Amino acid sequence: MTFTLATVNVNGLRAAARKGMGDWLAATSADVVTLQEVRAPDELLADLMGEGWSIVGEASRLKGRAGVAIAARTSLERIDLEGVRRGLPGLEEEDAHSGRWLEADLGDPLGDGQDLTVISCYMHSGSVDKPQTMVDKYAFLDVALERLAALRADGRHVVLTGDLNIAHQNNDIKNWKGNLKSAGFLPEERAYLDRLLVEGDWVDVHRRLAGDVPGPYTWWSQRGKAFDNDSGWRIDYQLTTPQLGERATAAQVDRAPSYDTRWSDHSPLVVTYD
Repeated sequence: MTFTLATVNVNGLRAAARKGMGDWLAATSADVVTLQEVRAPDELLADLMGEGWSIVGEASRLKGRAGVAIAARTSLERIDLEGVRRGLPGLEEEDAHSGRWLEADLGDPLGDGQDLTVISCYMHSGSVDKPQTMVDKYAFLDVALERLAALRADGRHVVLTGDLNIAHQNNDIKNWKGNLKSAGFLPEERAYLDRLLVEGDWVDVHRRLAGDVPGPYTWWSQRGKAFDNDSGWRIDYQLTTPQLGERATAAQVDRAPSYDTRWSDHSPLVVTYD
């Protein structure tokens, strides 16, 4: 029995649907898709996703900002979108943090007797020129790590998916030397991922399966020839608890064949678990 999970920052679900996201949905093998930067109210999500998907979301209270969602194929009886929880404990009521964290318990999609919790996360991007945005990012990261520890305490499988807006290591960003002082690659930000992946036992399944190679990148700037030159960042992740990470058998970035065929500035990261 396999379970395929995709995650993608859609950069506005309305625009993505208009630009051809539906074609990717029709072709993908994903059983569940997590979405970030949805920027659409929950009542429109089902219409924008199209038929064949059951979907839950958390919209941002700031108009036109953030928004996360989780969609599951309605044809798969072994997957239930249940136990849905919106927002991080302690941060739920703060507008700046709304629309950035969504949890759903999917039952036992791997058939191994253990429940699986999937998280769709859209991390603050932050900006070194706007100190408050970095304060918000670090506050969110502090609570997120506490929440991850609490979720796995009962032995369930947990997978954190989404746009974390942090490139972890040098091979996760094409121009790492030129971005050492840029938000998304600051030592203080990368240290949070170290706590999970180096000091802890969480698994970055994309990196484990790809090996020690540049990328594969998941986001490219809209400016210049970043996409054509593959000058990107790997900032979209699936981070799992150890037993789930061992079950990951394949990972791929569904990169568009050309700049003009993209429906987002990110590409989906698709992982299969056995």
